[in-house]
Amino acid sequence: MLDRVLNSEATARFSRTDGRAAGWAVSPGLVGYDAAVAAMEARAAAIAEGTASELVWLLEHPPLYTAGVSAKPGDLLDTARFPVFQSGRGGQFTYHGPGQRVAYVMLDLTQRERDVRAFVAALEAWLIGALGRFNVRGEVRPGRVGVWVARNEPARDEKIAAIGVKLRRWVSFHGVSLNVEPDLSHFSGIVPCGQTEHGVTSLVDLGLPVTLDQADAALMASFAEVFGPVQAAEPPL
Repeated sequence: MLDRVLNSEATARFSRTDGRAAGWAVSPGLVGYDAAVAAMEARAAAIAEGTASELVWLLEHPPLYTAGVSAKPGDLLDTARFPVFQSGRGGQFTYHGPGQRVAYVMLDLTQRERDVRAFVAALEAWLIGALGRFNVRGEVRPGRVGVWVARNEPARDEKIAAIGVKLRRWVSFHGVSLNVEPDLSHFSGIVPCGQTEHGVTSLVDLGLPVTLDQADAALMASFAEVFGPVQAAEPPL
C-alpha cells in the first residue's frame, strides 16, 4: 500500500483538471468475476453521482473467459474448460487468471478529457510505460486493440496486455490486463480478441522473472506519468 501520494515528475497527459489524486487499491488473492463487476459498477455509478472518488483497482481472477460486446460465438473453442462470463466491456473474448494483473479503471472523464480515443491512447501509453521499466518494447498496431511485443523466433507479434473499457456518464469501468506470469496454455480455449495470426506472451515468457508486486510498482509509476497522482485506497470489496 502507498503511504503517500505518488506524483509524476513529468506532466501527465490525461490528468484531472483539479490535480486530485486517484485512489489505488490492490486486492490480495483471487477475486470472483461477478462480485468484482458488481463492485466496480457500483463504484463507477457513485463516481458519476459525485459521492465517490476515482479508483484504480488491481486484482487477480480465478481462471475464466469473458466475452465482450463484439465476441463471436465461434471464437470460444473450448466451452467446458473454464467459466464463461458475458461482459459489457468493448472487445471480444479474453482470458483472466492467476498471474495476470487486472486493473479496473474507474476514472471521471468529465474531470479529465471527454475524448474516448484519447482515453484509450492514454491507457496504451500507461501500459507501454510500465513495460518499458522492464526494458520491454510494447507497441500498438493499427486495427488491433491492446499492447504487443515483436518476437523474432518465430517472427510474429504477441499480445502482452489487453484493453477493454466501457463508459457510462463519462465514467470509465472495466480496464486493462497485463500478462505477468499466467498459464499461457489457458488462452488456447479461445481466439484471444479475435486474433488468429498472432500469439500471446507474458513478462515471464519473455525471460523476465517479474513478480506481481514488481509489475504493480511499474504500473503505478507509469500511471502517475500519464494520468496524474495516485494515493492509497481500500479495495471496494
